[in-house]
Amino acid sequence: MGKLQQVVPLSDNAGGASAAPSTAIATATTTLKIGEILVSWGRLTREQVEKVLQAQRSSNLRFGEQAIKLGFAKRADVDRALALQFGYAVGDESGAKASTGLVTADNPASPFAEALRGLRSQLMLRWFDGTPGQTTLAVTSVDRGDGKSFVTANLGVVFAQLGERTLIIDADLRHSSQYALFGLQNRMGLSGILSGRAGLEEIIEIERVQNLAVLPSGPQPPNPLELLGRAEFGMLLNELSRQFDAILIDTPSAQQAADAQVIAQRARGAVIVGRKDHTKSSEIGQLASILASSGVTLLGTMLNDY
Repeated sequence: MGKLQQVVPLSDNAGGASAAPSTAIATATTTLKIGEILVSWGRLTREQVEKVLQAQRSSNLRFGEQAIKLGFAKRADVDRALALQFGYAVGDESGAKASTGLVTADNPASPFAEALRGLRSQLMLRWFDGTPGQTTLAVTSVDRGDGKSFVTANLGVVFAQLGERTLIIDADLRHSSQYALFGLQNRMGLSGILSGRAGLEEIIEIERVQNLAVLPSGPQPPNPLELLGRAEFGMLLNELSRQFDAILIDTPSAQQAADAQVIAQRARGAVIVGRKDHTKSSEIGQLASILASSGVTLLGTMLNDY
């Protein structure tokens, strides 16, 4: 995974006049110099920093570029340090090594992360624009393996990087994966809340990504569709909408169950993730028609290439 091949333009019938998106991001790290960050990570020594600074006196290169040229630093480390310097939430060193799915946190300078930031901008203009009732978005796909969970997790990261208070809900009660992507324990989660056995304490703050929280799926229930169809699910989303700026819901694939349609109806808006050279355009079109007939605003489709 790791490449967003195409983002189909979002439909013009969603949302209205756009409000200026929030730009509140952490600024505490902007006083740190690239060299200091790399030293704190153990990527450079103090002696190497001095050598880089000396070399800069006779070149026009920035510190990171000079460190790479001298062979002291790797491009990926410099890119992560730059992201941290400019206030982007990035994974810490242990997190970066442990995670293989959070590309936007571990490598925010990657083309995939840039593509998702472009998608985020469109969604901020057309859905998350402050209009009442447009706080929640379902992310679905035609079939399993299309990459919807991967896209949902990384899209949640880029929303959080913008300073938006973001929640990812794993509503795929049949084949959950968000807990694994974020390295969390899957305890009572969403199914526990909907069955009355747990509360909002199941929402987990992601320490390595500021402004981001995840609600894992919880144990697989015997009746996922009935559980998601209860009024309690809608009430839960209404309550959470008062606490978060953006809520992204990872749904089961449409071919797997009718859960996706029920969830999208609750969210009111949806995007469809397809897989390059795998998902048929006719299947995406059929799913789009089903969602539209249920009163869901389809905001666009994404073609994932991995």
